[in-house]
Amino acid sequence: MMAVDTVDPQEVAKFEAMAAEWWNADGKFKPLHMLNPCRLDYITSQIAAEFGRDPSGPLPFAGLRILDIGCGGGLLSEPMARLGADVVGADAAARNIPVAQAHARQSGLTIDYRHTTAEALAAAGERFDVVLNMEVVEHVADPQAYLVACQELLKPGGLMICSTLNRNPKSFLMAIIGAEWVMRWLPKGTHDWQKFITPDELYALIETAGLRPVDRKGMVFNPVTWRWGLSDRDLSCNYVTASIKG
Repeated sequence: MMAVDTVDPQEVAKFEAMAAEWWNADGKFKPLHMLNPCRLDYITSQIAAEFGRDPSGPLPFAGLRILDIGCGGGLLSEPMARLGADVVGADAAARNIPVAQAHARQSGLTIDYRHTTAEALAAAGERFDVVLNMEVVEHVADPQAYLVACQELLKPGGLMICSTLNRNPKSFLMAIIGAEWVMRWLPKGTHDWQKFITPDELYALIETAGLRPVDRKGMVFNPVTWRWGLSDRDLSCNYVTASIKG
């Protein structure tokens, strides 16, 4: 029996309805495709620093076991596999998995995609060097219990990268009004602003889960260059954190 303690069925249903769109760069996941280079920049630099790898070398993440929780169609799983990691992509939305599997086959990549949850993986004794926990925590029913499961999934010394959206008037304007209502990049109702989490709240949740936060950066959209970049200071909307199981 699969543990689904923190899965919110309504949130899963939203992403099930969009599953076929994952790899359409101009479709419903256009904002994620635009954000992905920025996310990957942060992820690869943090993993390289923590595990002493040279990201410019061949297969720099070889020997590392990485979990991409809430993997969707595999937008992060595939780059990690290309860098040499042993990747498990897990998602609570069943329809995402065959989409991800088909695209990995087309790309010539071997990725272990599973329809499962963080809790079920932890209960099964699965352990990873890195847990990628990107834009998931604002969609679960119980963020604290979910982060505890993520902590259990890490080996000692393991690294969790966790990104989400800050909760303030600017994030409501950008993520709800801008992305969903004006630009129509996402279907209305994709995000629930009340479930957004401030950086201080997330740090507290991470520490309570038994992890040690070591870094956080903002991910900021530049409307002039039409690109996302990392910021040391501006965590007002999207942001990403790194924490260690020490």
